[in-house]
Amino acid sequence: MSEGYILFDTGWAGELDLFYRSIGKVHVRLEEIKYLLISHFHPDHMGLAGQLSDLGISVLIADIQKEFVHCADQVFIKENNKDFVCINDTALKIISISESRSFLHDMGIEGELLHTPGHSDDSVSLLLDEGIVLVGDLNPLYELELHKGSAIADSWSLIFDRAKAVSKADQLRVYYGHARPAEKSLNAFRTTAVKDISPKRSTTNDTVSCIIKLLGKGYPVEKIIRKTGADWEFVTDVVRMCVTHPGVSVEGILDRIEIKGR
Repeated sequence: MSEGYILFDTGWAGELDLFYRSIGKVHVRLEEIKYLLISHFHPDHMGLAGQLSDLGISVLIADIQKEFVHCADQVFIKENNKDFVCINDTALKIISISESRSFLHDMGIEGELLHTPGHSDDSVSLLLDEGIVLVGDLNPLYELELHKGSAIADSWSLIFDRAKAVSKADQLRVYYGHARPAEKSLNAFRTTAVKDISPKRSTTNDTVSCIIKLLGKGYPVEKIIRKTGADWEFVTDVVRMCVTHPGVSVEGILDRIEIKGR
């Protein structure tokens, strides 16, 4: 890469040590990362942005995201997160969606940003000409049957239309924010895709519903674990999703954590 790296999304405030370990595993130094691009400004995708910008990384945002940059600040303030650093607006590098291809080309990356609302109005995806797309929390491909005629279906149609136009690959490899990567033929894309649901889904549904109810009653995590029999990591993932995505459905939670293999 000629002009350094672009980091796509970052974790929760307080996870800086985990971030350092993660980039170390792929042999990337902090000073090699020039920009941080955030798919959408929910706390689990931008929590480290302020700290990283203070360390010299510019926060790259699409013009359609300008009004959303500080939407998650109150979540960290409310939980009294001592590690949270608010993004300094002077650290922002704002580009339009239409000029993203030229901007990325200058960095040695062939691709473009796409505005892909559905999960949130400020969601953007990074489509690479090599046949890869990073979509943040855009609802998974297997779920499209549930979203015909919605912004989610429109966003996926846009992604595949653009991929067909710019990619020489036959397959599109999709990287989600909270799920395993998936591949789909560019020629076989349909907005009525069949859902790929595990046979364990209904049992997991009941467990997640129970966790949500107990959380709503004020039960601590340790007591929820004892009552449900679920493991610590699963329960804390559900609790985090409830806190960061108020009103999220059971299916919405499963979209982001069940596919991780639990």
